[in-house]
Amino acid sequence: MSRRKNSTGRQRSGIRRKVVVIAISGALLAQPMSLVLPGNWQFIGATQAEAATAAAPILKLKESSIVTSGAKRLDYVWQTTRNNKSVQTDVHVIEIDLSNPNVSLGAISGKNNSVGQRNTILNMTKENGAVAAINADVFVMSNEGAPLGAQITNGTLMVTPSKLKGMYAFAVTADRKPVIDAYTFTGTVTAENGSTFPIEGMNQSSYSPEGGASPYSHVDNLFIYTSAWGGAERPVNSATKPTEVLVRGGIIEQISVNAAIPGAVPEDGYILRAHGKAATFIKENLQIGQAVTADYSLVSQTTKQPVDAASFQMLVGGHTLLVDNGAASAFSRDVTGVSGSSYTSRSGVGYSKDGTKVYMITAEKSGSNTGLSLKELQQVMVQLGVYKGVNLDGGGSTTMTERPLGQSYVMLAHPTQESSQRAVANGIGVFTTAPQGTLKGLVPAGPNVILLGQQATYTANGYDTYYNPIPVDAATTKWSAPAAVGTFEGNVFTASKIGKTKLTVKSGEVEAQYDVEVVGQDQIASLKINSGVGMLAKGSVTSVPLTVKLKDGKSYSISGDALKWEFVGFEGEYANGAVTVKSIDKKTKVGYAIARYDGYGAVLPFVEGTQDVMIEDFEVSRYAITSQVTPPDVTKGTVKLIGDLPEQTSRGLQISYDFSGGTGTRASYAVFGSSGLTLSGSPTSLSMDLYSDNSKNWVRAEVLDANGKAHLLDIAKELNWSGWKNVKIDLASAGIAYPAKLKKVYVVTVDAGSENKTAAGAIAIDNIKLHTAAKVEEPARAKIVMTADKTKATVNGKSVTLEAAPLIQKGSTYVPLRFVTESMGAEVLYDDKTRRITVLRGGTMLEMTIGQKDYMLNGVRYTSDVAPFTKNSRTLIPVRLFSEKLGFTVNYEDKLRKITIE
Repeated sequence: MSRRKNSTGRQRSGIRRKVVVIAISGALLAQPMSLVLPGNWQFIGATQAEAATAAAPILKLKESSIVTSGAKRLDYVWQTTRNNKSVQTDVHVIEIDLSNPNVSLGAISGKNNSVGQRNTILNMTKENGAVAAINADVFVMSNEGAPLGAQITNGTLMVTPSKLKGMYAFAVTADRKPVIDAYTFTGTVTAENGSTFPIEGMNQSSYSPEGGASPYSHVDNLFIYTSAWGGAERPVNSATKPTEVLVRGGIIEQISVNAAIPGAVPEDGYILRAHGKAATFIKENLQIGQAVTADYSLVSQTTKQPVDAASFQMLVGGHTLLVDNGAASAFSRDVTGVSGSSYTSRSGVGYSKDGTKVYMITAEKSGSNTGLSLKELQQVMVQLGVYKGVNLDGGGSTTMTERPLGQSYVMLAHPTQESSQRAVANGIGVFTTAPQGTLKGLVPAGPNVILLGQQATYTANGYDTYYNPIPVDAATTKWSAPAAVGTFEGNVFTASKIGKTKLTVKSGEVEAQYDVEVVGQDQIASLKINSGVGMLAKGSVTSVPLTVKLKDGKSYSISGDALKWEFVGFEGEYANGAVTVKSIDKKTKVGYAIARYDGYGAVLPFVEGTQDVMIEDFEVSRYAITSQVTPPDVTKGTVKLIGDLPEQTSRGLQISYDFSGGTGTRASYAVFGSSGLTLSGSPTSLSMDLYSDNSKNWVRAEVLDANGKAHLLDIAKELNWSGWKNVKIDLASAGIAYPAKLKKVYVVTVDAGSENKTAAGAIAIDNIKLHTAAKVEEPARAKIVMTADKTKATVNGKSVTLEAAPLIQKGSTYVPLRFVTESMGAEVLYDDKTRRITVLRGGTMLEMTIGQKDYMLNGVRYTSDVAPFTKNSRTLIPVRLFSEKLGFTVNYEDKLRKITIE
C-alpha cells in the first residue's frame, strides 16, 4: 500500500498499490499450536502433561546439505531422558547467512500473499518462489486465519498485532539485521472537520483481546482493511454488524451503515470498518466526498518509539520469547494455551550474537520422534548458538519445505505431525538472487541398497557455483562401477557381487560418487512381507510389499522382482508387487507364498474364505466426528448423524458441502476422531453404503498406514446416481501397510467439468465394512510323550514307534523333527542341496539349516545355542525351539527322562 510519511515516521493511508513479493523455492513448514485466549477462542494442540526431563540432553548433528548460496540445512537428533526412559526427536534447522548478499528472508502468507486466507507452507513456498520456508505466527483456527501478530512484507505493513500480552515477533531490517521484539500498534483516523478516532488495528481476524473492556475485538472499535485482506468477510465471527467507509486517494467514496460494502477492497484504496462507538463517529463526522486520513504505525516495546514498516525487509509474529542473551529466558506469556509442557512438534526462529546467522528450527513429532516441550526447545536453541529466539506456531502446523540440492522443485523437508499439511496464516521464506553459474557438482539418485542380480536405474542432477539447479545432459553423463561388483548399461546398474561399493557419475570434468550396498544373507536381519493373509481363491490378487532390515538397523522397501518365489499348496505368480493365485491343490486348506533371497525366506499364508468386519455403523456415538473443509475461506461443510433419508432404516453419517464460493480443488471432510478407524489384518476391500445426490462430484477416503504414509482411495469417482448404493473399494493393490487407520471420508470437486456438477448438496455413508481373508486357524495340537533314547512314544495316548529316538547331548535335549511337527499338523519341506529345513504350521514358518545355529522365524533371524543335526538319516532339533518359537508347551521329567510336548 502506498503511503505518505510524516516527520515522525508514521504512515498515512492514501492510494494503495498491489504488493508483489518475489521469492525463491524451498521452505520449512510447521503446524499451529493451541493458544488458549480469553473468551471462547482457542488453538488446537497437544494436551499431554510434561514429565521430568533428565539433565545433560544432547543435540547431535546427523547430516547437512546446501539449500542455496547462503543457506544450508542441518539435521540433528535431540536425545534426552524422560521418566527414566531414553527418547529422541529429529530437529531440523535451516541456517541463513545474512552476510551473503545472495540470500534473503521474506514473509509469505495466504494465497497470492494475502492475509486472512490460509494456505499450506508448501503452497506458499511455490507461489512465492522461495527455496525454503517454515510456518510462523499463531492464529485463531475457527476464523480466516489472519496472524495474531504483525506482518510486514517487503517493507509494507500487512497486519497489525493483536492486544495480547508478551507476544514477540521476528524481523529482518532493511539493512539485513535480525530483530526480535514485542510490538504494539497506534493509529488515528482524522476527519475533514478535525475530529479523530483511534484505529484498533489493520487486516485482523476477530479475536479476544487481553485486558480490554470487551471480550470481542471488533466491538465499539475501528479497523482498517486494505487490498492485502483476502478473507471472504471483514471479518467472520466478529459478533458485530459493520458500518464501512470506502476511501480512495484520501477521499471518501462510499459509506455503508450497518452493512458491509460488497466486494473486495480496491488496490488503490482502503475500507474503514466500524462498530458501536466507532460507527457513531463515522455517522457524525464523515461524509462522501470529504477528505479523511489514517495515520498509524507499530511501536517497539523495547524503545517505546514508533517504527517505520519501510525500515524492515520482513516481520512475522510469534509467541513467547524463548532465548535472550544466549540463555533460556523466562516465558514472556503463559504457555498453557500452546501446550508448552507437552511433547509435540515445535517451530522457532532465532539469530546469532553477531547478527549474521538466522536459525529457522522445526522439531518433529512423527514416527519414533516424540516432539519437544518449550523448555526443551529453549535448550535446543541454546545448543545451536541462538542469541535471541522466539517460539512460533507448532503442533499440527509445524512444517518445513526445501528445494533439494540440484532440483528445481520444493518439497516437505520432513513429515508433518498430522497425515496432511495444515493450512496456516503465514511463514518465513528463504529467497535467493544468486546469478546462474557454471556446473559445480552432481547429485546422484537411486537405490542405496540393492539385491544380487537386481537391476537399478540411477540419475544425476547438477548444481552450479551458487548451488542453483543446472541442467545436466543425460546423453553425455557417464556412469561406472568397479567391474567386480556389477556393470552399467547406460544408467542401469546390474549387481553381480555382494558388498559395499561406490558408483561414479561424470559430466565433463565434474564427477560424483554414490554409496551402494549389494546385500546378501549375512547382512540381513529380517525379510518381511507386509501383508497379513492372502485369499486362497483362483484369480485372487494379494499385494506383497516387502521390507528388508539389515543388521545395522536400517530398513528398506524392496521389489520382489529380484526374489525367487516358491508356492506351497497352490500354483501362483508374482508380478508388479502382487501374487496371483493360478490354481489350488485339491487338499490345500492353507497355502504359502515364500519369497527367497540368497537363501533367506519370508512367508505369506493363503487361506480359503473371507470374513467381514463391521468398522462403523454409526448406531452408537463412541468418538467425535468433526467437519473439515479446504480451502477454509471459500468452502462450507458440516457433518451430522441422521436417520430420515429415503430407504434409510438406521442411522448414518451425512456430509454436506458448499463449493460455490471458490475455484480449484475444494473438499468437505468427515474426520473420524483424533486417530481414525482401525483397519487391521490383511484386507482385500472396504465397502460402505453410500447415499448419492447425483451431483457428479467425487467421494474419496484417506487412509494412514502403519508406516505413516497417507493413501487417497476412490470411493466413487462420480456421484452419478440418486439414493443408496453399496460401493466397494479395492485395498489389495493399494500397497497399504497394516494396521492402518481410516482417517477421513470426503466429497471433493475440481474445476474440470464444473458446469455439470452441483456446487452444494449432501451425501451420506453407513455400514463401513472391512473384507479380509479368513484367519489362519492353528492346526489341532496333539499331546506327544517320548522318552530319551527310546523309540516308543504316544500321540494322544496312542502308542507309536519312532524311526529316531530323542536324545540328550551335552545338556541339550533333541527330538525327531518330522515326527513332532507332522503330529502337530505342520508341513515339513527339506532342500537337500542347501540342507535347509522348512516347517510350515498355521501362519508360521520356521527355517533351520543342518549344522548351523542361525535359524529364521517368519523372516526374522535368530541364533540358538545349539544346531540341528542328523543321525541315521533322521533330523533332530533342540526341543527348546518348539517351546520358544512354535508356541508349544514342553515338559521334561529328569527322573524318568520323559519329554512331553503339547
